[in-house]
Amino acid sequence: MDDVRFAAPNAKILNGERARFEIAGGNFRMIVAFDFGRGIAFVKFIGTHAEYDRINALTVSLF
Repeated sequence: MDDVRFAAPNAKILNGERARFEIAGGNFRMIVAFDFGRGIAFVKFIGTHAEYDRINALTVSLF
């Protein structure tokens, strides 16, 4: 996650594989799960702040 923190200093690191990003001028939140071994990022959630408040960021998998 050090590379994520370096590339996107405003991202909030949720655990060893997930991070939350503010997108669209801060109007939306995006949760991404990283598989560093394979070099893949999986978008797990994109939604408003109100929608984000209703999900579990560590387990959500909408996409």
